[in-house]
Amino acid sequence: MRWSTLYAPTLRDFPAEAEAPSHQRLVRAGFIRQLAAGHYSLLPLAIRVRAKIMAVIREELDRIGAQEFLLPAMHPAEIWHASGRWDVMGSEMFRLKDRKGAQLALGMTHEEIFTSIATELNSYKQLPQIWYQFQTKFRDEPRPKGGLLRVREFTMKDSYSFDLDAAGLDAAFDKHRGAYLRIFERLGIPAIPVDASSGTMGGSGSTEFMSPAPSGEDLVMRCGCGYAANVETATSRLAPAPDEDSAEVTPFDTPEVRTIADLAERHDVAADRQIKTLVYVIDETVTLVLLRGDHELVEQKLVDATGAVSLRPAEPGEIHSHLGASAGSLGAVAVSDLPILADEALRGRVNMTTGANRDEVHLRGVDVDRDITVGRWLDLRRAQPGEACPECGQPLEEVRTIEVGHIFKLGTKYSEVLDAKVLDANGKAVPVVMGSYGIGVERAIAAIVEAHHDEAGIKWPVNVAPYTVAVVMMSTKDDEVRQAAENLYRQLSDTDVILDDRDARPGAKLTDVELVGIPFRVTVGARGLKTGSVEITSRATGETETVPVAEAAARVRDLLKN
Repeated sequence: MRWSTLYAPTLRDFPAEAEAPSHQRLVRAGFIRQLAAGHYSLLPLAIRVRAKIMAVIREELDRIGAQEFLLPAMHPAEIWHASGRWDVMGSEMFRLKDRKGAQLALGMTHEEIFTSIATELNSYKQLPQIWYQFQTKFRDEPRPKGGLLRVREFTMKDSYSFDLDAAGLDAAFDKHRGAYLRIFERLGIPAIPVDASSGTMGGSGSTEFMSPAPSGEDLVMRCGCGYAANVETATSRLAPAPDEDSAEVTPFDTPEVRTIADLAERHDVAADRQIKTLVYVIDETVTLVLLRGDHELVEQKLVDATGAVSLRPAEPGEIHSHLGASAGSLGAVAVSDLPILADEALRGRVNMTTGANRDEVHLRGVDVDRDITVGRWLDLRRAQPGEACPECGQPLEEVRTIEVGHIFKLGTKYSEVLDAKVLDANGKAVPVVMGSYGIGVERAIAAIVEAHHDEAGIKWPVNVAPYTVAVVMMSTKDDEVRQAAENLYRQLSDTDVILDDRDARPGAKLTDVELVGIPFRVTVGARGLKTGSVEITSRATGETETVPVAEAAARVRDLLKN
């Protein structure tokens, strides 16, 4: 490729509206352009990176026996109704009607559609199967941001495994886990496998692959022993409840107390000695959710623990009609007509303080086991950095990350409702056991840049760089320079090389090569040719070496191998 014919509209400065390093550099280096919020055009440089990422993913999936498909991106509503997810997906699903009035959806994911193909499987002898595709997904993100990190349409590699039993699913899951680790290593993405919530996907378990990045939106708790979990599922060890004698429950006035902090400041009740009472409507049932005052609820834990299809905080009117008080004075003592869910950190606690269900009145001396009828004890709180690892007891570390992959054990959630069954060895029809596995391709582009950049631009790893070598012709008017550069360009034709033959200032050329992030630059200039040499510069290290012109092509190949 010749730079003089390449469409790579580089900018002098980072775009003012971009905050994430990948967003700044991909726009400035001419890889992407925004059409609308959450919708980006990929320009030629980005297309080359995307193709290389997809090639790596394809190689690793083929290695575990996966087969490639391509399924429609627009789906009839009926299949989503059948799985029960038409309503669950809520406002994030793009919905439309065709000219006949039929409801359709733009696919957020493809579990239902792949399962519809799997209904043609009829015997255990056809299993196991692993199917995958690269397809556009659509999600109506309320706040798209970060360039390619959070968008409304993107390419996903989604794969699906179909097995006879749970043991087969475990094997397919482990195959994908290994493939994902190899994929991210080859792409240059530092990825941590972490325990995660399955969310709307359902199933028995899932693992996210998280790449540490200051601009990431996800938080992971991890420990040096190997424990790692998304904050939506992470837990920690807590000190046991103090060994104290119970006291009598005593009401006391708390005027103008509305929060945990108010009670601590005005009445000297430490947050860890308070009971936080939250009121939620879970599948249309008003429910009390109790935590220690110094702990924060993780709503996803509440969803996962209850299996809730719908969940929302109760409205003030609903709260008052059921408890007779306003937020800030709520409690669960003597409540018998509402379900009560309590976080495990409250178990065994005595001499606690909570609202009396009378405005501006609280209760001291509450013994949780004695005075509150807890229906279920659950892990609902958010683990905090510095708390003890649940596996080894060492302090947990909080890391900000980008989710770059997610794998799920779906089980029979979809095969049962969509009737994807096979005959087992005894001739009995059984639902196939499924797994689902995703990687966002454009997000992978951004994650690579988040991990490999500096102030000058991008530092692409060789495996995914749009071009691996740039031969820079420092002068287009010097015949000797032009001839030497052209010769090197021909000699390196097997290395994904680009020749910068533009009639531009040398400084601008060198700046663009750094900005675009090409791993190796061969600089051909009149000064070097006087001594029969050229310079080879590594973008990753910034190191430059001078080599004879005759040895330059071989030296570049050695550098690429290493």
